Order: sequence, then structure tokens, then C-alpha cells
Amino acid sequence: MSQTYKETGKGISALTMKKQIPVWKTEHEWLKECYSQCLQSSVLNLSQAFINFFDGRAAYPTFKKRQGRQSMQYPQNVKILSNSEIKFPGNLGVVKAKIHRDCIGTLKTVTVSKMPDGRYYASLLMDDGAESPVTNGDGKAIGLDLGLIDFCVTSEGSKYQNPRHIKKYECNLKRKQRKLSRKKDKTTNKRRKAKCAVAKVHAKIARVRVDFRHKLSRKIVNENQVIVVENLAVKNMVKNHNLAKSIADAGWGMFGTMLKYKAEAEGKVYLEVGRFFPSSHLCSNTLLSLPKMDLSVREFNCPHCSKRHDRDINAAVNIKNEGLRILALGTSVTALGGNVRPKQYGRKSTTALGGCPRRGKPTLYPIG
Repeated sequence: MSQTYKETGKGISALTMKKQIPVWKTEHEWLKECYSQCLQSSVLNLSQAFINFFDGRAAYPTFKKRQGRQSMQYPQNVKILSNSEIKFPGNLGVVKAKIHRDCIGTLKTVTVSKMPDGRYYASLLMDDGAESPVTNGDGKAIGLDLGLIDFCVTSEGSKYQNPRHIKKYECNLKRKQRKLSRKKDKTTNKRRKAKCAVAKVHAKIARVRVDFRHKLSRKIVNENQVIVVENLAVKNMVKNHNLAKSIADAGWGMFGTMLKYKAEAEGKVYLEVGRFFPSSHLCSNTLLSLPKMDLSVREFNCPHCSKRHDRDINAAVNIKNEGLRILALGTSVTALGGNVRPKQYGRKSTTALGGCPRRGKPTLYPIG
């Protein structure tokens, strides 16, 4: 694929690559040990990766690293035998698993992944056959202002403190990384064990971060019908080297994604206000502009209404009001009347590649 792109500037369709699989099996004997449909799924994934590159949605595809996350996909013929066993076709057979929820519906695709910390997960994509609920905006509305001191401040005045997960595990992570740096020979088992120890700390941080955001997003979605947040340019914000670590640890983008799909699954409204909307520079009572304030100022007296405002709560109220205004107009345009997110990679291409996009939200189950 890479050679074809260098020579012609185009890609190869998934159908053409599928026809080459028998030829590759004769050249590489180890391919015969893999289940045939897993090879076809990998070809489809490669095709979709190049489609995303040509359409400007992603960077040029790269080879998987041996030390990173490894995965294989089973498009069919996988059976859930009980709450503790999954049967895979081919050489894998029956594997013990910890299934933490009921699997309702038709099993479509199963992706088995090996994480850098040595854990195995099976992601089950189920089709429950239920129709998407009709979106209804009648009910309680809330505005959310995301930050670093307080992770989330609502328009009702509630504040949820930023847990700062990296700071909590920083000493342990530093100690494991120092042990890894002392292992100079990269081929020894001691270095592999030290590297796995570092990966386990990172995995722990990722799990507690996701757990916090799942619980908070579920609480907000359950209690409100309309949820309005600010569309933050996180990719540009992390360019500030003084705050990059804290911004990356906050995970605002992940939190917004959780709010969106949970709200849509229940027929509720999720809105994003344009990132250039001056939520922190308007009085929530008079909607008049405020004088420029330093970030250290958390409370202020409004020169127009003479009331004392909390900076974050005032911004959350403005975000909610702007979202309700957009909802009343029946449009989802941003403050500048369009999508302000530029394309980062690649270029447009008319090259047609095979494959189809995946849909649905898979669930991870630890196996082994």
C-alpha cells in the first residue's frame, strides 16, 4: 500500500487487497495460523485508515508497534457461552472472561486487544435492535464550564473538583520510570518487566480517569434534559507548556464525548457553544461586556449590575443561555456561523477505497 501511494499517490481498494491474501499466505507461512476472517478485517481496517488519510481526518497510517496495543477482530462466529466464557473460532477456542454486564441483542463484532500492561480485553459490539429515541428538549437545562481548578462548574452553582489523577500517581510513576531507565540492555527480561510495570501505572491512571468521567457524565445526563458545554480547542490549548500536563490529564474531550452519546441514547439534547463565545467576559444578568480580568480573579463585582459573581458560575450560566438561544432558533451554528476546526492532515482525494465505517459503542471485557 505504501509503495503504491509513493508511486501513484493513490491507494488500493479493500477488494484488491483481499484477493492478495492467498498469495501472502504462500509467501509467509505464519499467516496460515491466523483465522481467515481476522485477516480480512485487518485489510478493511487498513483501507479505512487510508480513507481517513485521503479525506483529511487522520495522519498517514503507520505500522503497529510491538510494544503498544495489539488487537485482532472477529467479524462473526463468536459465541458467549456463559458469564465467564467466550468461544472464538479457529485456534483460540474457549477463553475465560469477566463479563460485567448482560449482553442483550445480536453479537456483531468482537475485537480482542492486548494492552501494554499485559491485560487482555474483548470488545463486544452488540445490536440490540432498539430504535433511537426522538430527541426532546423540553425539561431542565444546564450549562457546564470546564476548568482546571474545578473540573466542572454547573450553571446551578455546583462545583466538581478536579481529581488530578497524574499528580496522585506521579511519585509511583517516577519511581518505575527510573527503574526502567537503569535497564540499558533492551533485550533482557528485566527491562521488559520494568517496562510492563510503567505501563501498569499508566493503565491505572487511565482507568481511574475514565471511571470518574463516566460517573460524573451519567449523573449530569440523568438529572438534565438539555446539556450545554463549550467547544474547547484542546489541541491548541496543550501548546501552552505550563499547562499542557494538567490540560491533558483533565480529559475534557473524553468527558464531552461521554455526555454526547449518553444524552443521545436517551433522547436528550447535547449542545456545544462555539469556542469563541465570550462566556467569561459577559455579565450573566445584563449580558454586557466585562472589563478584562486576569485568570487569578475568581470572583468579581459587576460594574453594570453591582452584584458579586463567581467567575466560573457566571460563565456556566452564559453557556446555558447561549445554548438555549441556539436551541430556540432551531440551528446548531457556532458563534462564527460555521465549523472552525481546520483539517489537520492529508488532502482530499477521489480515490475510492473499499470498506465501511463502524458504528456503535463497543464494550470492553477483560479476558484471560
